[in-house]
Amino acid sequence: MALNIWIRFGNRIKWNWTAIKYVQLKRLFKYSREWLVTIVSCGIAFISKATIGNKCLGICIILMASFVAMSCQNLAKSHSSKQSDSSRSEVSEQEQHSYNFPFPDIPITLTEPEARKSYLLTHYWERFDFADTTLVDNRDITEQGFVNFIALLADGTTPDELMRESMENWCRRFIPSTYACPVLMKMADDYLYNPNSPFYNEHLYGMYLEALIKEFPKGDAQISRFGFRLSLLKRNNPGNRATDFTYYLPDGNRRTLAATPVKGDRLLLVFYDPECESCHAVLGQMTASTALAEAVKTGRMSVLAIYTEGNEEAWRKALPDIPEGWVVGTDREAVKTGALYDLKAMPSLYLLDGQKKVLLKDAAFEEISRFLGF
Repeated sequence: MALNIWIRFGNRIKWNWTAIKYVQLKRLFKYSREWLVTIVSCGIAFISKATIGNKCLGICIILMASFVAMSCQNLAKSHSSKQSDSSRSEVSEQEQHSYNFPFPDIPITLTEPEARKSYLLTHYWERFDFADTTLVDNRDITEQGFVNFIALLADGTTPDELMRESMENWCRRFIPSTYACPVLMKMADDYLYNPNSPFYNEHLYGMYLEALIKEFPKGDAQISRFGFRLSLLKRNNPGNRATDFTYYLPDGNRRTLAATPVKGDRLLLVFYDPECESCHAVLGQMTASTALAEAVKTGRMSVLAIYTEGNEEAWRKALPDIPEGWVVGTDREAVKTGALYDLKAMPSLYLLDGQKKVLLKDAAFEEISRFLGF
């Protein structure tokens, strides 16, 4: 089974438990005892080798497996009272097939974990039927299979060459399918490009865009869109100087980012919209941060909040909500119009140094707080 393959990598793979949904576990356990053995083994591995926190996780895994095992046993007894042995066996085989991702069979000659992982990733989608619309629409198989795929690619140990090759192999297989192609492209956008996704990964998403450009038929109109997004993705990355732009203060005075004075060699650049719900939540979190307020008050850092939309009346109405000590301005839509920053979600936070070099790109306030030692 696939999980047995992954477990053989031991601590080399960073398990992302947010990818595993309870309903999917319950279904998988219902149709395969081997999954139960695998999960229990995983829990034992955590207990024997992990830290105290992970030992607790290992115990929870074993308890969960035990609970599901008892549930499955009760379901099996109820099921057996309604069907004959032969019909039950037939249904079980059908359901087993229905809820399993078609993982590749790794050759037994490959014994090293790295070699087995490499084979798994490069051949991951070979047995998947992209022409089967029912299979493509089955989230428990296709979406979960994709989540497992990107979790392995982004586990921190996979070489870029293997990541790139695996992405190209995947794109090459789904692009010819007129039905699967848009479904899987949206899935990649949702998981890899959405900042609110637990799998948000610009590095891997960039490789995905490069694979699309390489594998799509030459002359396809979508290639230019992929190229534009890729170029946008490469802007304002950590280590590079932030793109300059012009903004206007509430009194109408004109400034540029490059000429903005910075205290304490730290500038928190905030792109926001007062009419956006998530902006209200994040700005409320920032306003409530006594550590941030104290850092601004004592001159250890500066905050620049830039309104990026076109409703100046709404912006001015919300000005009293901006904390004291922040610099606030409107770019009059210059950033969006010129595609100067990748504002795929609002608010968008960048941490810069005094020379406007990017330290953190499009980061959550929690990440910025940790970086600053709040």
